[in-house]
Amino acid sequence: MREMGNTVGLLNEELFENIFNYAVGGIAIISTKGEWIRINDSIVSQLGYSKEELYKKTFQDITHRDDLSKDLNLMHALLRDEISNYEIEKRYFHKNGTVIWALLSVSLIRDSTGNPKYFISQIRDISQQKKDREELEVMLNVTKEQNSKLSDFADIITHNLRTHSSNLTTLMGFIAEENEDCDLEKSENFGYLKESVANLNETVNHLTEISKIKSLKVEDVKSLNLYAYASQAIYNVSGLAKHSNCSIINEVNKDHFLWAIPAYLDSIILNFLTNAIKYRSNKRQPIINLYSEVEDDFVVLHIKDNGIGIDLEQFGSEIFKMYKTFHKYEDARGVGLFITKNHIEYLGGKVSVTSKVDQGTTFSVFLKKCV
Repeated sequence: MREMGNTVGLLNEELFENIFNYAVGGIAIISTKGEWIRINDSIVSQLGYSKEELYKKTFQDITHRDDLSKDLNLMHALLRDEISNYEIEKRYFHKNGTVIWALLSVSLIRDSTGNPKYFISQIRDISQQKKDREELEVMLNVTKEQNSKLSDFADIITHNLRTHSSNLTTLMGFIAEENEDCDLEKSENFGYLKESVANLNETVNHLTEISKIKSLKVEDVKSLNLYAYASQAIYNVSGLAKHSNCSIINEVNKDHFLWAIPAYLDSIILNFLTNAIKYRSNKRQPIINLYSEVEDDFVVLHIKDNGIGIDLEQFGSEIFKMYKTFHKYEDARGVGLFITKNHIEYLGGKVSVTSKVDQGTTFSVFLKKCV
């Protein structure tokens, strides 16, 4: 039994050594006073100091002063057994003087009697992620004032148009009541007038939806997992897909994160999925494939279908324009793609399309990647 216990102990020790030495992220053992007891090579790579140099320092020595008190307070809470672990974003000073942003996760190891022995810290460099976030904030702030003015203008126009269309609808009712004996419903001109007012009301409703695309606020934009949102959108259209005998394949990379507003990303994916189902071909089973890739500073979501396709030579320049439709469907209004493109562009992205008639269409949505 002792030999087996020794063997298990050796295996556990070897496993710990392998995890410690070959982990992609930084792992360190820190004393209860903040001294570096042991560090792996990732820590050296992230902070620029040699192991020997770090062993002569405490983590307090290379922590940005604005983040130190928060870190120390949480460390003392661990020692007092008030919390079991903690995770914070904090700044370290690299040996060359630059600031490194890191995601720090800390746990406390105690001995058999419950006394604190040392901390195990995991340190992941998130400097690029923070940089991307800052660049996004700058972009949003630059456009904020202009978008706000446009939004106010859209609100005024929409309000005025809604007032006028409501008045016209009311007047139509009065005219019909006053001329009951004339049976205006048989009048061709009255029919045209009635249809025009109905179309105006529909246009105002569309403009109301568009005016809801307000100027972005930095706090609204979040780091979102594309695979999770694609899965949720597929679930939301599952009934429609089943009714249409449509197969939807989710091959989106589970590690792809992007900057977006949750409601916008939901709307973008849902719009393309419902369009792909709506414009399916009756010649074959509908298949929709979602997949993603990284291209420069973007995560690119591709939504590919084998539907009826679009004649890009004839309609390519009009696909995302308002009230443009390309197939003879009664419920097609040419508003969905217009709004979706606006959502994408408000997020700092872009959209492209490739299509062949009777073969299918692929929409490619470019959104800012989150490292």
